[in-house]
Amino acid sequence: MLRGEIPMGDNHRGVTAPKGYTASGVACGIKKNGKKDLALLVSEKPAAVAGMFTKNRVKGHSLKLTMENMKNGSARALLINSGNANACIGSRGDQDAREIAALTASLLCCDPGDVLVGSTGVIGIPMDMTVVREGIRVAAASLSAEGGQDAAQAIMTTDLSMKEAFAQVVLQDKTVTLGGMAKGSGMIHPDMATMIAVITTDAKIPHGLLHLALEEAVHSTFNRITVDGDTSVCDMILVFANGMAENKGLSEEDAEYLKFRDALTGICARLSTAVAKDGEGATKVFRVQIHGAASAEDARKAAMSVACSPLVKTAVHGADANWGRILTAVGYSGAEFDPGQVEIRLGPVLCCQSGAAVPFSEEEALKVLLGPDIEIIVDLHGGKFSDHYLSCDFSEDYVKINGSYRS
Repeated sequence: MLRGEIPMGDNHRGVTAPKGYTASGVACGIKKNGKKDLALLVSEKPAAVAGMFTKNRVKGHSLKLTMENMKNGSARALLINSGNANACIGSRGDQDAREIAALTASLLCCDPGDVLVGSTGVIGIPMDMTVVREGIRVAAASLSAEGGQDAAQAIMTTDLSMKEAFAQVVLQDKTVTLGGMAKGSGMIHPDMATMIAVITTDAKIPHGLLHLALEEAVHSTFNRITVDGDTSVCDMILVFANGMAENKGLSEEDAEYLKFRDALTGICARLSTAVAKDGEGATKVFRVQIHGAASAEDARKAAMSVACSPLVKTAVHGADANWGRILTAVGYSGAEFDPGQVEIRLGPVLCCQSGAAVPFSEEEALKVLLGPDIEIIVDLHGGKFSDHYLSCDFSEDYVKINGSYRS
């Protein structure tokens, strides 16, 4: 449990758990299978808002509008559609994003600049604005404090599971609540933010501190997961803080701020782990731990290289203790290290010492690799720095899912 955090209750409480938030999720017809495809989240009061966005130079039209509308540091609402990325369709996409924000604002009696917009799905196809307009009207009429799960379902694409998280922490003698939801299964890689995630809180915290807390939370969570090495054009993580818990207000990086940041990190950790476990076609997850690196950057490079390696990921899927693939991935990572000092373990099983093979029990290694959660531990014995990445295996289903995504 994180510093100052109150034990979690219902694990299915999400973005409407904090005070002052309502949400809805409806099926408006963007998805042809009849599943929910439009989510609306609204704060009763204007909320401080912070976000991090994909580093992909190609960005969706909805994402670009959200980045523009967030410049004043506050927002009232967020509208997300799934099934269509609203990306790479020229001026039509910008126009549609603005219309979505304007219609949502008119129904909520707020300014269009207070509405953020997100889209996820197929790239390069114009939105069917006829069904979207009607969906926004239905979503606005369906808002409720119990609508968090509907919203979490409505943002899913190839996800197999709904992803929510909930935490409470005492700040300045007030109980503060945080809730979150995320979608992500494919095109997942640490180049922030490798999916769509939304976190709400009733804490009173200014935009600047909220953004700092988010950056620090994302560093060790969402920026430490990978499924397939791809990043999309619509990826973002947003945090809303409406102050309705009535704590005095965080104003500096003190002990109270650290409690909030740690609670936010806990939410991000649960959501990002759920994304990695739900990787397209995944049957198991594995965590790469790098120790003994000469620098923080060397540790990051080595961990990411192993986590992203298709050969490591397929070996994990096949429960093949091919530790040579791990050493090779570290070797091309760009990290500085002495190959003759490297030690590799699969869970507790030592496979490589001083850069060379050592006798080990294939049976014990197989037990480790057949488990649903696997630890790959690499010690470079060259310094004091460590890092980690969470990844998943590659299976035949990943190819099947992505070979027919548009159909």
